Amino acid sequence: MNLANKIFNILSEKEFENLALEIFQYQYKEVKVYQQFCDLLKVNPTNVNSLNKIPFLPIQFFKSHKIIADNKKHKVVFSSSGTTGSILSKHYVHDLQLYKNGFTKTFNSFMKSSNEITILALLPNYLEREGSSLVFMVNELIKQSNNINSGFYLNDLSSLIQKIEYLENNNRKTLLVGVSYALLDLIEIKKFKLKNTIIMETGGMKGRRKEMIKKELHKTLKDGFGVSSIYSEYGMTELLSQAYSCGDGLFNCPPWMRVITRDTEEAQSLILNKTGGINIVDLANIYSCSFIATQDLGKVNKDGSFEIMGRFDDSDIRGCNLMIQ
Repeated sequence: MNLANKIFNILSEKEFENLALEIFQYQYKEVKVYQQFCDLLKVNPTNVNSLNKIPFLPIQFFKSHKIIADNKKHKVVFSSSGTTGSILSKHYVHDLQLYKNGFTKTFNSFMKSSNEITILALLPNYLEREGSSLVFMVNELIKQSNNINSGFYLNDLSSLIQKIEYLENNNRKTLLVGVSYALLDLIEIKKFKLKNTIIMETGGMKGRRKEMIKKELHKTLKDGFGVSSIYSEYGMTELLSQAYSCGDGLFNCPPWMRVITRDTEEAQSLILNKTGGINIVDLANIYSCSFIATQDLGKVNKDGSFEIMGRFDDSDIRGCNLMIQ
């Protein structure tokens, strides 16, 4: 069984660690930027025999380097959202089917089945540009729903309101996935009392509104939509996998993804049971880098679930000189 086939057949923590170590050896050999990073840290790959010895590549490298295995060609380039003039992250993806298989399995696991639910997407800032991995994912899930009522909404909020009310009146199970600022725009126009609709927020204000702490955001959304909980999706351009929260602020990963926390003062030191920088192991990212140190702060619980507490300021990011080469 090759590496790509093993990813979605993990049954135990031991299998996860063994596969992570196998993928580390592959990426050290084939992904030259990652190899250079490990070498600068003086990491000898022959000594990496446990998960906690694998180096995590700072996520900023996706802004400055093309990160893909030397023996692979990219099929698509996903890019991050950003303010005007900012440098965007770029993710060179070799195997789109790997991405599709992963997000379909994860979504169906958390949401039961995408072909039993109407999916409404309110992602205007993502639709307004090219290269959004989120739009690609949601578009594929909408296709899989095989539902004429599923679809994207850009700026026509009145049509979206009519669609939500139609689905509610007909007792249709519905998912409304939206970027935070657009969901807030919607409930400023119309207050709801939803019984059949799940609200899922993804991403922040994207410069359109003042940032809010998550608890305040979710309370505002719960009041505006008349629901008892707000779901969340945790993903990013640089990953091929996603984690989901079903309303309690606790995110859970699929079997091929893990979140680990690092010391905020010493980037290569991992910590347990307290707030630290979020490191992500995404084994689906096999042809890029599966071991990424993000700019998010969070806490991992004993059962593997995690909470997002905030983000580093740019001044707090500690990288290495390879980032400016």
